[in-house]
Amino acid sequence: MKILIDTANVEQIREMYDSGVICGATTNPTLIAREGREFGETIREILDIFGDEALVFAEAVSLESGKMVEEARELAKLSPKIVVKIPMCREGLKAVRALSREGISTAVTLVFSPAQALLAASAGAAFVAPFVGRLDDIGADGLGVVKDICDIFKAQNSSTQVLCASLKQPYQVEQVAKAGAGYATIPYGALKMCFEHPLSAQGIDMFMDDWAKLQKEIADK
Repeated sequence: MKILIDTANVEQIREMYDSGVICGATTNPTLIAREGREFGETIREILDIFGDEALVFAEAVSLESGKMVEEARELAKLSPKIVVKIPMCREGLKAVRALSREGISTAVTLVFSPAQALLAASAGAAFVAPFVGRLDDIGADGLGVVKDICDIFKAQNSSTQVLCASLKQPYQVEQVAKAGAGYATIPYGALKMCFEHPLSAQGIDMFMDDWAKLQKEIADK
């Protein structure tokens, strides 16, 4: 499973890219507004971090299909690596169909059921993004939805990729990987938690203590 970071904070993206664990970033208007920066400038800076490896998701903000297509065309001009996020709705899928015919990659976001994922794939979406955490928050089975989508896509030999979103805890990342998702986008805080385990920290401390003792013994001889 390939991992992306869900943020528009350029420093957080650079930190995780330098760590070697992410292949791209997902953004949306809310995340970019939170940074207080201009939209195009932010996207271009994020693209620069990844270079030729860029897989950067930017979202259209209109709710009418024609305007979504226009926005997507402008976003695609920034880089051929841009994937345009389109909301799951009838107008959105009309836009996805038109954009897929133009060779512009799209990700249908705000997916909460296998039926929605099927429709998005039928319209030509390159990615569908089920929101695992939001389903769990209302007492639904977010992992179950992801597993069903993955099973259906496999059975149908679909080329549409599953990009799991709204992952708030490391265990959710582990679960969607087991379910067969090809991609996951993770907020900075949750991604940091994936690095950590108390036994890892304890083991490093023990190693460093033992190494220091050994160096002291050598110096005392």
